[in-house]
Amino acid sequence: MRLLTTVAGLRCALDRFRLSSPTRIEHQRIGLVPTMGALHEGHLSLIRRARAENEIVVVSIFVNPLQFGPNEDFQRYPRVLEQDQKLCAAQGADIVFAPSAVELYPFTKVPNSQDLTHIVPPQSMVQLMCGRSRPGHFEGVVTVVAKLFNLVQPTSAYFGQKDAQQLAILKRLVLDLNIPVNLVGCPIVREENGLAYSSRNQYLTAEERTQAATLYKSLCKAKEAFMNGHHLRETLLQQVHDELATVPALDPEYVELVNPETLEPLEEVEEAGLLAIAVRLGKTRLIDNIILQNRRPILAIDGPAGAGKSTVVRRVARELNLLYLDTGAMYRAVTWLVLQSGIALDDEPAIAELVSQCDIQLASGTTDGHDLSAAPCRVWVNQQEVTQEIRSLEVTEHVSAIAALPSVRQELVSQQRHYGRKGGIVMDGRDIGTYVFPDAELKIFLTASIEERARRRQQDLLQQGTEVPLKHLEQAIYERDRNDSSRTVAPLRKAEDAIEVQTDGLTIEEVTSQIVALYRERFQEV
Repeated sequence: MRLLTTVAGLRCALDRFRLSSPTRIEHQRIGLVPTMGALHEGHLSLIRRARAENEIVVVSIFVNPLQFGPNEDFQRYPRVLEQDQKLCAAQGADIVFAPSAVELYPFTKVPNSQDLTHIVPPQSMVQLMCGRSRPGHFEGVVTVVAKLFNLVQPTSAYFGQKDAQQLAILKRLVLDLNIPVNLVGCPIVREENGLAYSSRNQYLTAEERTQAATLYKSLCKAKEAFMNGHHLRETLLQQVHDELATVPALDPEYVELVNPETLEPLEEVEEAGLLAIAVRLGKTRLIDNIILQNRRPILAIDGPAGAGKSTVVRRVARELNLLYLDTGAMYRAVTWLVLQSGIALDDEPAIAELVSQCDIQLASGTTDGHDLSAAPCRVWVNQQEVTQEIRSLEVTEHVSAIAALPSVRQELVSQQRHYGRKGGIVMDGRDIGTYVFPDAELKIFLTASIEERARRRQQDLLQQGTEVPLKHLEQAIYERDRNDSSRTVAPLRKAEDAIEVQTDGLTIEEVTSQIVALYRERFQEV
């Protein structure tokens, strides 16, 4: 691991990492974890996530003066670089970038000077919640993060959900400025008593630490009311206030219910709501939040090739009355549209434009037979049903090439996430629980040994009249697993909160029953 303190050193190191790649791939995946240091378990979880998903991991440690107000704790904010370095190294970071303020803002001797170029977020997103008591804070955040994005040029950047307002504003920054980075919001990591990890927790006395646990208790009380059908703002906020009032030392700064993406205040949670709080406890300011989802659960099923996902997922969808979000059908629909348009298959810019303007709709298929997995998903493209057309030989021959285009995948993932707003879907793939639906309520990692998957494949080939030695199939599956896990686009990953289902020796019916039972047990559906 390298500690770098200058822009020149950072850029040089990143160039050398790219050139030293065994495959000499220029566009290796780079994960960026921006921090202000004083690292704790919450930060470490971000670094671990970045390590699992990227070839290069950069952790920035910079106490950014732009985001501190005149009466805030900039001077006393904890700075423990040597300790932070050790923690980063233990989590597998490649680079720690810890510049001085003058290095990062070279054209001013006073880094919070108004002469410095700033990025100004939408006022509607900064004038509420933390923005009320911290004027200029989010302006400082987006300015430094934009600089880091420009310097590191990461594939993905990792932020904790604890700073939910910051995360929403940064997502808007990326969207508005067309910055080519994937923002990954990671779950809040909590201490044993429920207190969200924060660098400022070290300011708390032992008694205050105990009292601070009430923040999460108040949010849980509101969530319980929400799960019991109380979705109105007034009721949910009152639940939080009542619980906070049991600890007089807690001085609430705000309790808010807003849209998690736009931060627009909500009177009722129709799809999703961010319930966020900030309190003063002694000399310390603490924040916390939870997401309230008013939707049927999303079931994400990932796993390696040959584990039986596509067969099982259709049966699970039918038994649980979920929409099977058939990604294969979506890619076939795009391929059909490209072929109909007459666009050359290697003209990615033209294909990107076409796909970004198309509307794909899916609905569950029907069948009169007994095979619950046989019914294809019904598909419409721009209001025209193409369920049968997308199964043509011509589409089959070209769908792999179209699906491999990053621009196509990016657009279809956006459309898939749109389906997720109301839930009630099941989807399978390689990165559904880690990337497409990281907030899925139930994640399954369906797998089997290489030997078992090779045996199944051999049986399928024998039924088709082809005989292939088992060892050859095992080697091919091993290579496929390695490629799927290391590919730049949609790598195979097991989500940290996924339940692994090992299918060796199990029938399709047994695997289906196991997943259905897990779903019904968790969500108490019968």
